[in-house]
Amino acid sequence: MSNPVKMRALVLEDYQSGRFTQQEIARPVAGEGQVLVRIEASGVNPIDYKIRTGRAPYADPVLPAVLGTELAGVVEAVGAGVSRFKVGDEVYGLVGGVRGLQGTLAEFAAVDWRLLALKPKNLSMREAAALPLVFLTAWEGLVDSARLHAGQTVLVTGGSGGVGHIAVQIAKAFGAEVFATASPAKHEMVRGLGATPIDYHTTKAADYVAAFTGGKGFDVVYDTVGGSSLDDALESVRIRGHVVSCAAFGTHSLAPSSLRAATVNGVFVLLPMLIGEGRAHHGEVLADATRLVEAGKLKPILDPRRFTLATAHDAHDAVEQGTAFGKIVIDIAE
Repeated sequence: MSNPVKMRALVLEDYQSGRFTQQEIARPVAGEGQVLVRIEASGVNPIDYKIRTGRAPYADPVLPAVLGTELAGVVEAVGAGVSRFKVGDEVYGLVGGVRGLQGTLAEFAAVDWRLLALKPKNLSMREAAALPLVFLTAWEGLVDSARLHAGQTVLVTGGSGGVGHIAVQIAKAFGAEVFATASPAKHEMVRGLGATPIDYHTTKAADYVAAFTGGKGFDVVYDTVGGSSLDDALESVRIRGHVVSCAAFGTHSLAPSSLRAATVNGVFVLLPMLIGEGRAHHGEVLADATRLVEAGKLKPILDPRRFTLATAHDAHDAVEQGTAFGKIVIDIAE
């Protein structure tokens, strides 16, 4: 019989080993402005293994800590000052695993209510847990920054990846004509999402700009890969167009985009959790995600493998090694 004041969780003790230990720790209590969520599933993203191994000092929590950034689950208790959610609501969100916020590789978490939205009714808990980080990242770049609208041409680099496959679907939902770079093995997937696939192995930026835009460049380019892909993005945008990147961690020359008078934006989706500002916007954007999903315009693609707290390291390895086909999700409720 489970202890009602304890919970199972994966705890990271040190960044040197980068190894979780499964422990029984105190179950959190919903404080003012929080809801207690019984977690059913937790999505895995590249930031998760980077935090675990000490490669994300801008986000690292003080150890020992429970990691994991996003969740889907059920509201178990509601703290003072919370009126939007009630006990029994199914919710999802990007909620923790950074700085002082408990992560989602645990049975329960006390979460800032502003970071949550009601789970789409037509998604499973696993599917819902796959959405928050990638949807928020894609929306922040395309909608908040680039002000995407119908009739535009949009290029998504890494269109089959976590953020990429969601960015493609958002752009399609807004009425854009969408193109996406991907390896040949994933062209069918990209085409199924509604984008024209581009083989980045064999096609240079100048060639696909000429082929698909008549040499003018794309209205919006969303780079999800970084490195040389971002360099290509800066050369692929039209005059006064918009380049967005969620992977701008290298050194790049802005000359190609500057000569086009283009706007360049970076996306850092963890910022509201780290600084405490803008959290309500995350909840509002996820409500938009719920509407798109329930309207049949958006669906996450999940890797078919199943992982649990006991095999969480395998889940992290799959993301780090790039073997995932779709989003990796860890089942918390067993």
